[in-house]
Amino acid sequence: MNSSLARDQKSSYTSLMPSFPSPVLLAVPAFITLIILEWWAVKTLRAAGKYDTRDALASIAMGLGNLGVNLLTGFVGVALFMWVWQFRLIELPLSWWSISLAFVLYDLIYYWKHRFAHRVRWFWMEHITHHSSEEYNLTTAVRQPWFGPFTGLILLGLPMVLFGFHPLLITFVAGLNLVYQYWIHTRAIDRMPAWFEAVMNTPSHHRVHHGINPRYLDRNYAGVFIVWDKLFGTFTEEDPAEPPVYGIVKQIKSYNPIWIAFHEAVGLIRDCASDGFKPHIWLMRATQPPGWSPDGNHTRSEDLRQEWLKALPEGADMMPAQSRPAE
Repeated sequence: MNSSLARDQKSSYTSLMPSFPSPVLLAVPAFITLIILEWWAVKTLRAAGKYDTRDALASIAMGLGNLGVNLLTGFVGVALFMWVWQFRLIELPLSWWSISLAFVLYDLIYYWKHRFAHRVRWFWMEHITHHSSEEYNLTTAVRQPWFGPFTGLILLGLPMVLFGFHPLLITFVAGLNLVYQYWIHTRAIDRMPAWFEAVMNTPSHHRVHHGINPRYLDRNYAGVFIVWDKLFGTFTEEDPAEPPVYGIVKQIKSYNPIWIAFHEAVGLIRDCASDGFKPHIWLMRATQPPGWSPDGNHTRSEDLRQEWLKALPEGADMMPAQSRPAE
C-alpha cells in the first residue's frame, strides 16, 4: 500500500512539473545577430579579432549539424534521466532557490565533464571539434560536436536526478549554461571588471582555455563560474605578453564539417588498428589523456608543459606578467 502511494505521489509530481523552454533555441536569433555584428566590427577594424570566411562557415555548419543531431537524439538522454528519476532519494520543490541551486550544481558538474573531455581521449574524440578552429570568435562558440549523448559523458549529470532535480529542470539549466558560454568566445572584449573576472568565466579566461601554448594547455575548464578552476588548481590567467595560439596541437587544416566532426574518432581507430589485436592497449588509448602512447613517447599536455618549462631561461616562471611582483 505504501509503495503504491509513493508511486502515485511520484507520478503526480512528474505530471505537475512544468515544461521548460529551450534556452539555446530561443537564443539562436541573438547568436546570429551577434555573429554578424562581430564579423562587421572585426572586418572594419572596430574590434579586435579575426574572421576567416571558410573557417567561420565551417563553424556555423558544425553548429547547425549539432542542433540537428541533438533534436534527433536528445530523447535518449532525457529518457535515461527520466528512468533514473524513479529512484530519486528526495524530491525538491520547484522554486527560485531550487532552480538557482540546480544552475550552480550543474556548473560544477559541467566543470568535471569538461575536464574529463580534455583528459580522457574517448571524450576528447567528441570535444576536439569545438577546439579545432584556429580562429577565436563567436562562430567558434557554435562549432559543436555531432556525437549527441553517445560518448556517455552525460552520465555525470545523473547524481542531480537522484538528489531530486527533475530531468527537465537539469536540461533547462544546462541550456542556460551553454547560452552563457556563447559570449566568452571573442577577442573583441579584453577584460571585464576585476570583481567579475574573479568569480565569473570571461572572454579572457576562456581564451586561455582555447590556447595551445604550453602555458595554457588544459586550463580554465569553467563554464560559468571560474571559481571552480581556482578551487581545483586548473586556473591560469591570460598573459598579455603571450597571446593564445588557437586550435589543437595537431591542426587539422580542413574546413570539411564531416572531417572536423569525426577526424579524431578516425585517428583513435587507426591507432588501435596499428596496435594489432591488443584490447588492453585499445582500452588504454581510449581512457588515457590525448597524446598518450603505449611506447612511452607521450605528447600529453603535461609532457608538452614540462618541455616548455625546461626550455625557459633560469629564474623564469609561469606567472603572467601582470601577476609578478613589481620590480
